[in-house]
Amino acid sequence: MIKVVTILGARPQFIKAGSVSREITLHNDVREVIVHTGQHYDANMSDVFFEEMKIPKPDYFLGIGGSSHGAMTGQMIEKIEEVLLKEKPDWVLVYGDTNSTLAGALAASKLHIKVAHIEAGLRSFNMKMPEEINRILTDRISSILFCPTQTAIDNLENEGVDKWQTQVKLSGDVMQDGALFYKELAEKPSDLELSGEFVLSTIHRAENTDDEVRLTAIIEAINEVAQTCPVVLPIHPRTKAKLENLTVKLSVNVKVITPVGYLNMVWLIDNCKLIMTDSGGLQKEAFFFEKPCITLRDETEWVELIEHNFNILVGANKQAIITAYNEHRFANDYNVDLYGNGMASESIVKALVNNDS
Repeated sequence: MIKVVTILGARPQFIKAGSVSREITLHNDVREVIVHTGQHYDANMSDVFFEEMKIPKPDYFLGIGGSSHGAMTGQMIEKIEEVLLKEKPDWVLVYGDTNSTLAGALAASKLHIKVAHIEAGLRSFNMKMPEEINRILTDRISSILFCPTQTAIDNLENEGVDKWQTQVKLSGDVMQDGALFYKELAEKPSDLELSGEFVLSTIHRAENTDDEVRLTAIIEAINEVAQTCPVVLPIHPRTKAKLENLTVKLSVNVKVITPVGYLNMVWLIDNCKLIMTDSGGLQKEAFFFEKPCITLRDETEWVELIEHNFNILVGANKQAIITAYNEHRFANDYNVDLYGNGMASESIVKALVNNDS
């Protein structure tokens, strides 16, 4: 029997953890202890994911969030260390690139506990992104790196991973596992009235929400798109607060809704015409559900989507966003294996079990 402590703190991590946790339940030789740091805690954006995905409720809720990066990460390290000293796990499992990810990896490595990083090797090459710093440092101190794509492995090799004391494995993407499973359980948001085609949009990254020029340009572009096709915008709390201080108002055709649970989001992805987002995960989910994606960022970790023309980068340029929507010809043949065959979670759990010595 091996014990795995899983560190979670943000919505995308719940989605990924849902896939792996279901696989863990099939192994009698693995016990999982779930730690929720509280980094992005909100009843609509946190509790509901555990319920929908049938993930066991966290064994520990640390209640840390809402402070600066340094304060938050420091508090997390302290509290996670306390959990690890008590639980004495064989592995600490971290996902993605949040402050919770880095804090979990640092706390574990200081105690000489093996760290497994899911979604390793991704790079935006933008060091102004907190996520880029988190993922680079987490990769460097992990014992095993589960890479979703060959591009991620190439990034690590370019950084000299062969000289690190770590293993690198091409696992595939656990989010594809989840997409395949949860598609059958998807539910339309109960308070959403829609008929016909619509565009799905999300905006939450600090590079956009904290920059009034960028956010204004994005909103103006969405307003124009909404004149020809309804736009559904599940509003992130950070984005909502920023929008309230903007002089630009949302068009009446933009359907602003509160944060939705994952099954509602899956329904929106599966039924929309096109996606406009600055989210990393949603770019992939667009591909999983065969939807074109306009990415409101200057770079992306998922370069293979750009290379295969399923996705286009437009930054926060109003005209580029509108032109991409009106004129860009996206690829429409999705019969290409970019992220594995839906077996990533099984591959990861087997690797942990086989590396327990």
